Amino acid sequence: MRRLVLALSLLAAPALAAPCGNTGSGFEAWKADFAQVAQGAGVGQRGLQALAQTSYSQSTINADRNQKSFKYSLDKFMQVRGAETIVAQARKRKARNPNFYASLERAYGVPAGVLLAIHGMETAFGGFMGDSQVVSAITTLAYDCRRSDFFVPHAIGALKLVDRGSISTSTKGAKHGELGHTQFLPGNALRYGVDGNGDGRVDFYNEADALASTANFLRQKGWRPGSGYQEGQANFQAIKAWNAATVYQQAIAIMAGRIDG
Repeated sequence: MRRLVLALSLLAAPALAAPCGNTGSGFEAWKADFAQVAQGAGVGQRGLQALAQTSYSQSTINADRNQKSFKYSLDKFMQVRGAETIVAQARKRKARNPNFYASLERAYGVPAGVLLAIHGMETAFGGFMGDSQVVSAITTLAYDCRRSDFFVPHAIGALKLVDRGSISTSTKGAKHGELGHTQFLPGNALRYGVDGNGDGRVDFYNEADALASTANFLRQKGWRPGSGYQEGQANFQAIKAWNAATVYQQAIAIMAGRIDG
């Protein structure tokens, strides 16, 4: 009788989750398990189909293991990332469209310099938004053992964005699955995205939507309208929420101050 009870209990027990991995060999098995996790988190049929179509992205893993620029000194980082060019171009963009940036500051309290510094740093103002498939990149990182817990919510977010029609399996972004003009991670895109141009949809490849969403992100992360944003000031904490690298945070604040001048 005890053997029968044990056998029945084993049949009733949930299957063990497919393990993370550091090579592509276990990715398909992991995807099958992750599909159940995603469905339980509210991902619909379109998102699940997108998951099934993903492939392991070795280029994403290579990029994840080779993030050298964040180890530079602040001066070297700003030189490598082209801070002087970003500031010069940002000032011109602000001068060409002052009403747009003023409207964002009225709505969210975030001044133009911060948004333009992020826009310039992330994609050269939309000049290059990435050449990796967003859904494959982010699911690869969710499977990869190094930071799986961090990326799983963003993988779920990407699949929900597919459900909404905001992205598809062919949407291109950065190596870590960031998307659009300011390179939102998919979970953040899902949570903080807003319609910036009034067309009834949120499109991170539309500049107005992307910048409004970036301002909304910073406001939701504690941005205080009218307060300073240099290191040590109140709003530097919100900039820290955008990117974990100290040199990146410092560079954004410095460039933004020069843009807002």
